[in-house]
Amino acid sequence: MTEDKTILRALAGEVLPTPPVWMMRQAGRYLPEYRATRAKAGDFLSLCYNPDLAAEVTLQPIRRYGFDAAILFADILLVPQALGADLWFVQGEGPRLSTVTGPTDLARLKPVAEIHETLAPIYETVRILTGELPPETTLIGFAGAPWTVATYMIAGQGTPDQAPAHKLRMEDPATFAALIDLLTEATIEYLSAQIEAGAEVVKLFDSWAGSLSGEAFSQYALDPARKIITALKSRHPGIPVIAFPREAGDNYIGFARATGADCVALDNSVSAIWAAENVQKDGCVQGNLASSHMVTGGPALIDETRAIVKAFSNGPHIFNLGHGITPDADPDNVQLMVDTVRGG
Repeated sequence: MTEDKTILRALAGEVLPTPPVWMMRQAGRYLPEYRATRAKAGDFLSLCYNPDLAAEVTLQPIRRYGFDAAILFADILLVPQALGADLWFVQGEGPRLSTVTGPTDLARLKPVAEIHETLAPIYETVRILTGELPPETTLIGFAGAPWTVATYMIAGQGTPDQAPAHKLRMEDPATFAALIDLLTEATIEYLSAQIEAGAEVVKLFDSWAGSLSGEAFSQYALDPARKIITALKSRHPGIPVIAFPREAGDNYIGFARATGADCVALDNSVSAIWAAENVQKDGCVQGNLASSHMVTGGPALIDETRAIVKAFSNGPHIFNLGHGITPDADPDNVQLMVDTVRGG
């Protein structure tokens, strides 16, 4: 089966004449069929925890575009919810959580061993997908990286600069380190259960890694990723892992070697030419078309897509966006991107 799955071949280091392609947030609000299914579910969290509907929205972009990979439909904040945090979504504003700002809050969280009861529907979604995806389509599971998830748990919501998390890590390093350790352990268990259910690749999203620098980047972005990847590969030999320390800049260099990741996903703040010289030398890279092209389309989309494919053509590459597709994207532009990558 592996010979038909181009994603797995690229992750194993093979240089393919046409890179495989998928797209972050490919199941989402830009698609009318997604919006219809979400309306049927009632709300976002109900959709995440309904295996049949979550599998359906995961499959929708595969039916429409024939992407080389499907990524499990879920959310990075399901792990803190499984640990006992309150989680809800405010329409038009995003997630809200009960906060962890000191040792008392931390003590109220559940042991990692108890997360699977809450997350069982997610594993069922994976099992459904393993039976329904086309044989050539790779199934990707995912989780948020500890630092990124911690930023939401500490602030109770997304923040522009992650200031509450930075404040806690400097003023109460013991509580902060304990939270990172708890999330690291929970992420290992969560991803391991996804793999056991049928995920063929897992991805670690560190969306706010770019706000860390120096020793803090090493301690809170790189080290947890290394621990998670090492544990997963020990339990599941051969499982490929994609790491995405978004906006890491020069810290992308050597990240794969330092963590054991099989692929480093790149945002579009770095050029493909730079990344080919500095990051791809260590193995597969993923990325990195600006998601704005999915809104604007036209010749610029075609030209930039071709430029990225060319820049990464001498090494293993998975074509993707530099960040998730936005709700205002035009589905026709996604098709144009896929056709351009595949030589159309």
